[in-house]
Amino acid sequence: MTPRRQADPVRLREWGGIREWDPRSATEAELAAWLRGYNQAIAVDLPKDPPWGPDLLREHLSITMPGEHRVTWVAEADDGTPQGISAESLLGYARLLMLSGLGVLELFVPPWARRRGVGRALLAAVAERAVAEGFTSLGVEVVGGTPSVAFYEASGFRLAYREMRSLLDLSTIDWSHLGDMAQSIGAGYRIDFHPGDLPDEILPAYAEAKQVRQLDPAGDLELRPSSYDVDRLRASLTCLTARGQRPYIVVALHERTGAVAGLTELVVPAQHPSRADQYDTIIVPAHNGYGLARAIKARMLCELRTAEPRLRDLQTWHAPDNEELQQVNEELGFKTDREWCEYEADATELATRLRAAGH
Repeated sequence: MTPRRQADPVRLREWGGIREWDPRSATEAELAAWLRGYNQAIAVDLPKDPPWGPDLLREHLSITMPGEHRVTWVAEADDGTPQGISAESLLGYARLLMLSGLGVLELFVPPWARRRGVGRALLAAVAERAVAEGFTSLGVEVVGGTPSVAFYEASGFRLAYREMRSLLDLSTIDWSHLGDMAQSIGAGYRIDFHPGDLPDEILPAYAEAKQVRQLDPAGDLELRPSSYDVDRLRASLTCLTARGQRPYIVVALHERTGAVAGLTELVVPAQHPSRADQYDTIIVPAHNGYGLARAIKARMLCELRTAEPRLRDLQTWHAPDNEELQQVNEELGFKTDREWCEYEADATELATRLRAAGH
């Protein structure tokens, strides 16, 4: 039997339009429709990436950090469904995450519904809302080698920052050698592993070390919420856990001063527990040259082997000119995968352009 969604594209000229959608009150059928559409997009655009599962999906789509706000939209076909979106009627999804000073866009359209104006209509809804909320700039992550690059460039977005994604297949690791790497650290330092949370007594020193990233002149738009003070760090860890992203942290402590000399952060999402996401790896400049980056990342992998038995690989990102971190990643076994770009657009210009085009 031919699935119903195979026949639906013929009718997309009659699609029912766009509406705001709240994942907090969505039905299980609507969440399943979102998941199916998202996985269809992944299967075509990133065929080697693991599909998402339903665990804590509602929480992932709805929970935000204190002081941040999220608005989402869905595009629907008029398929006769009396209420709510279905797997056959969901044509696309867009989200506007309102951070401090920047609106962050996320958008996907299932492959079978593309090239019919759905993406442009969703983008127009986001741009209009961003302007209404007083945001002057919109940022979006764009994966290299996918149709998103042409879509956003044609819409007037400009490349702001480029980095590379690398992948590590855990089945290729020499665990004995990795254990040696985790021990290769200069005298006077101690490495600690913190699953899920950080003790209160280390938070001030940890926040101070995190502030090093604010001094990075690379031009990253920081499209993911960042935390550089004690209160925000605590709220961030609580938020990650609530959204189904189990955090793991390894710190290198300077034993004489108690300072956090280096740190690396990683989360294992409930939605794809076979692949972990590497977040910040930071070495405070005064502590360069003691092998900290290599040791803390190796220690993290050793701990994950026991803590996350379902884990199969890791993904991490780094600036192309960060040769030191790239070398460490290569020593650990990471393989360069593809570009990962951040694009930016003036919200008012974007809204005006799309309005003039009839969206």
